[in-house]
Amino acid sequence: MTSPAPGRRPTGRDVARLAGVSQATVSLVFSGSEAGHRVSEATRQRVREAARSLGYRPQAAGRQLRLGRSGMILLAVPNILGPFFGRVLVGVHEEAGKHGLAVVVSSGWGSATLAEAATTSRFDGLLICSPDDSQLGELPPDTPAVFLDADPVTNRSRPTVELDVAGGMRAAVEHLAALGHRRIGHLRSTHSAYTFRVRQAAFEEAARGLEVLELGVSLNEGQRAARSAAYQLLSRPDRPHAVVCDDDVVASGLYQAAAELGLRIPGDVSVVGMDNIPVADLLAPPLTTVDLPGEELGRVGVAALAALLRGEPVPPVPPLATALVLRTSTGPAG
Repeated sequence: MTSPAPGRRPTGRDVARLAGVSQATVSLVFSGSEAGHRVSEATRQRVREAARSLGYRPQAAGRQLRLGRSGMILLAVPNILGPFFGRVLVGVHEEAGKHGLAVVVSSGWGSATLAEAATTSRFDGLLICSPDDSQLGELPPDTPAVFLDADPVTNRSRPTVELDVAGGMRAAVEHLAALGHRRIGHLRSTHSAYTFRVRQAAFEEAARGLEVLELGVSLNEGQRAARSAAYQLLSRPDRPHAVVCDDDVVASGLYQAAAELGLRIPGDVSVVGMDNIPVADLLAPPLTTVDLPGEELGRVGVAALAALLRGEPVPPVPPLATALVLRTSTGPAG
């Protein structure tokens, strides 16, 4: 099969020849509409592979005019510098490409900003990740939107993809209790968001019968605030010998405070984080943490949003499983 002449942009006809299908089939595959699903998955895959090998790109502008769409979706996250949201973005990009969608990321958004985005033609749909309570203004009812890591009750009119953060927190506390720790510290987020309320409730439930020492940390203030709170907690005469942190950035701040106080991890204090961001495996010693599958959260969210854009019903999604990743930052109580 011959390739397009050098310098000539490949066409749908070239893709059809290479894939062994009709040009109409190529058009259906790249239509971005329900019509594309009349073609079998095997054929769609063959067409996409042929397009990739030729460097073919559909005429996006014409397709958008036909469909009345921009081909873009907005991913709104609380803090674009948060490492966990980088994991979510990876999954969002992977899945969006399968549906012919481009992704724009917004950080520090508010309900008014989202409402404006929803009422313009810039975005076909919204992915709203880990919203705090001040960011839950009413969206126009006809706006395709999917909530990630959010309260399914508050957002019952929209598809919501949850993480089993409660199960992850229980696993963290139970792990420390099984190691013999009876006085446990908790560096908890003061962020007013559903995900952290769930973590707090699960911690309290799992820590019943244990002595608990808690301090709040503002995640928006980063590692410096975490180090300060951890230093205060570990300087107490009755300091805990094990600490659960609401995320891995807070845990890294605790590592810093422990080093300044001359405390060894895990010899003097065991540490568990939550998120399993890349830095968790780079800390010394590597951090025991709860893996929150951010990539899967992003992929499932985009798949649900793509279904909404096709006019398809989206069935409820069960909470995505979390898992405690055991490394060497935890050890037996002394």
